[in-house]
Amino acid sequence: MKKLSLLFCTCLLTGAITTGYAQQSNRKQELIATANKTLDLAVRQYKLMMQHVPDSVLPRTTNNEDGSFVTAKTNWWTAGFYPGTLWYLYEYSKDNTLKQEALKRTAQVEVEKNNKGTHDLGFMLYCSAGNAYRITKDPKYKEVLLTSARSLSTRFNPKVGCIKSWDHGKWQFPVIIDNMMNLELLNWATRVSKDPSFDRIARTHANTTIKHHYRKDYSSYHVIGYDSTTGAVLARNTAQGANDTSAWSRGQAWGLYGYTMMYRDTKDKAYLAQAQHIADYILNHPRMPEDLIPYWDYDAPGIPNAPRDASAGAVAASALLELSRYTKGATSTRYWNAAEKMLESLASPAYLAKEGENNNFILMHSVGSIPHKSEVDVPLTYADYYFVEALLRYKQWAK
Repeated sequence: MKKLSLLFCTCLLTGAITTGYAQQSNRKQELIATANKTLDLAVRQYKLMMQHVPDSVLPRTTNNEDGSFVTAKTNWWTAGFYPGTLWYLYEYSKDNTLKQEALKRTAQVEVEKNNKGTHDLGFMLYCSAGNAYRITKDPKYKEVLLTSARSLSTRFNPKVGCIKSWDHGKWQFPVIIDNMMNLELLNWATRVSKDPSFDRIARTHANTTIKHHYRKDYSSYHVIGYDSTTGAVLARNTAQGANDTSAWSRGQAWGLYGYTMMYRDTKDKAYLAQAQHIADYILNHPRMPEDLIPYWDYDAPGIPNAPRDASAGAVAASALLELSRYTKGATSTRYWNAAEKMLESLASPAYLAKEGENNNFILMHSVGSIPHKSEVDVPLTYADYYFVEALLRYKQWAK
């Protein structure tokens, strides 16, 4: 009788495990199908957008007041996202129309490789020329990227231990959390050129940011103002968050993505630990909405009626998918499942634009800067870029 009971229990357990695996597999297949459907829509949207973008500028957003299409010159920090998204969509669809537009727009942004007045060369050139080089292997992009990395390096101050973000504002030497994203260009340059100076700058910037940007709960300040001669911290502020002590949601996502990327490129476990701490802060936050698309600031006034930021959700989703690959067990599963939920939400009618609408951007409901009353509840070119990236990552890694 005991043997029969044991056999019965074993069968029940085996059946439950099999059912669990089957359900998990079915969910992945459903989400892969959703990703394909969403990417197909994105291809159609961007082929429509191509028809309306003037030759001299690049897509940026939608005007808050009249809904008109807003563009930017090549020296604006978002210039690389449109060609970068085109490369991703070409990679997915193999549609030559997208490739030709990607080639044209990447060439347009290349002029910024010599721009030493911005910290955003990673966004501008690595997202555009970086994807172009990865996909086409054309050596001309290698030169563009190495020149860009050298230009970015000129903004590094060894006394501060960081790359300077802005040449304006009330700060002597401002560094913003967004700057973590531009280190990927330097990591790439390290691998290709074997020049250790790129690696030294990237690691020093990342280490200094851990030391001064992060609070005990692993939320991040937006702006740290340094003394350029001594490296002392003079101010801890925000520019785009709710207040100086708040947790601006896209800033938290930039940090999550940045330290996940730094671990991938260096295998330094301190960066993995930092990425996990940031991920846990985001996912454990009591004011994280049920659909996992954050409010524009986790401390925003008016929650739960504060605007959401789809761009923060897209960046975080892409980062969490990657972070899940560097962690194990329940932790890995938690990050993966959270990213799935974010992508599922973004691909729903609540955030996904209808074909031919939204000035042909893919996502709705992002926030640029509420304190500046700029780009509030509108599409943003970088929200599209990281959303498409996350969808492609999901399709690749879900298998």
